[in-house]
Amino acid sequence: MPTRGVVYVHSTPPAVCPHVEWAIGRVLRTPVRLEWTAQPAEPPALRAECTWSGRPGAGAELAAALRQWPMTRFEVTEEPSPGYDGERIMFVPSQGLFRAAMSANGDIVLSEDRLRTLMASATGAEALQHGLDRLLGSAWDHELEPYRHAGDGAPITWLTQVG
Repeated sequence: MPTRGVVYVHSTPPAVCPHVEWAIGRVLRTPVRLEWTAQPAEPPALRAECTWSGRPGAGAELAAALRQWPMTRFEVTEEPSPGYDGERIMFVPSQGLFRAAMSANGDIVLSEDRLRTLMASATGAEALQHGLDRLLGSAWDHELEPYRHAGDGAPITWLTQVG
């Protein structure tokens, strides 16, 4: 059963735009033409976003394909589907890659094991807070927030994976 998600390319140099389209198209097995707009948070970078539908796991494949250009800031979401958790993957050059399970409403979901490990290893309230921030991807969210706001009202491209 197919799933769906969104690719947000928050910023990339103009010269990289065709490569991003080719990478997304390669994963989804369909030609991709995104509508690129200026990224006011980082001139002269461009931004684009697209919704996609495809097989479960395609979100992680999209993130791996986009990671080839370390100057590109992006987010990939994949909605939960029967037998598969949803995912949220973020990449920023200064932080690297963040990947976490995502609920149906878009919240980060932390597993019991990760929480128990954090509670067992935290040496105090400050360490617990720092650990929770790390598990929730707070540093990635903080860095991407200006780029997200700059994309409000931007056009969205719809893509469907080919068999």
